[in-house]
Amino acid sequence: MAITRRLEMRFLNAAGRTVTLSVPDPRENLTAAEVEMAMNTVISKNIFTSAGGDLTGIAGARIVERVTTDLIGG
Repeated sequence: MAITRRLEMRFLNAAGRTVTLSVPDPRENLTAAEVEMAMNTVISKNIFTSAGGDLTGIAGARIVERVTTDLIGG
């Protein structure tokens, strides 16, 4: 069995759509304040853009864990 984790940062773009940036293997003790600060930096410095234009706001953030169990082989 393998467990993988990723941080999903969800932004709003200029078109009002949601854009998700994923970071694999986030630090175990990552705080909401740290993630929010990083997301605000991405927005204020205009680091990324999307098909719907610049990122304009924060829609949310979450850590997603996935458990994989091999049934045959592996």
